Amino acid sequence: MPVPEILDAPPQDDVLTAYDRRHLKTYLRLLDAAAAGADWREAAAVVLGFDIARDPERARAVHDAHLARAHWITAQGYRDLLD
Repeated sequence: MPVPEILDAPPQDDVLTAYDRRHLKTYLRLLDAAAAGADWREAAAVVLGFDIARDPERARAVHDAHLARAHWITAQGYRDLLD
């Protein structure tokens, strides 16, 4: 499943951005992986398309940043989807 271009860090705006909207499926897949207890390496490889062996530090940072944004969306950002 192709993933739209991934930035090293998602936006940190207090509103849902165009980037967030493009990555809603990505965020949901990261949340599902975390809820299932998947290792971050597996999620970064499967969901984000990273070659973990090539750049594990960047893969971890990108995974963690996007997972944090996904959690923000579930707590606050979803309101923008309802408007």
